[in-house]
Amino acid sequence: MTAPSGWFARLSAEVAPHRWLVAALAAVSLTWASWLAGASTALPAHLVAALGWAALAVIDARTHRLPDAITYPMTIAVVGLLAVAAAVTGEFGAFGRSLLAGLALTGGYGLVWLIAPAGGVGFGDVKLAASVGLITGWAGWTAVAVVALAPWLLAGIPAAVLLLTGRAGRGTHLALGPYMIAGAALAVTWSALGLT
Repeated sequence: MTAPSGWFARLSAEVAPHRWLVAALAAVSLTWASWLAGASTALPAHLVAALGWAALAVIDARTHRLPDAITYPMTIAVVGLLAVAAAVTGEFGAFGRSLLAGLALTGGYGLVWLIAPAGGVGFGDVKLAASVGLITGWAGWTAVAVVALAPWLLAGIPAAVLLLTGRAGRGTHLALGPYMIAGAALAVTWSALGLT
């Protein structure tokens, strides 16, 4: 009983300073995930990811941190829920693709983090890449390809504006997590709409 209450205390401490913004974004994210997954067996995994991503996007944008109290349990829950979805529907190919995509994105971000530690990718981004890969992998390889590029393109726009207006320099870091999450949402939405 001690471990869950310790985890819940850490989770509460991370979310509490941002609770109203997290709640607002979570409402939008859960609505989006419900539309995206519909009545499919993958809906619970999408809801868990949407809720976790809402909290992580707000916290990272405000503090430049992606707390383990959210990333680890969310990723474990998403893997478990996608495994259940695959077992119920027989979509083992989608589950395997999801796992491979999670590993590929985590490895890719991990490589960037190792090669260029001051290059804007933090270890929290590496951990977030797992859930991003899992959810986009379930949608398909095209969605994974989109999410591999989209965060960098999305982050480049505000970075360019900040540089051009003199409000940031070459050493200024942007929180990458919100752009990874936005890229994942964009990728799976395009896939659901048949645009990818």
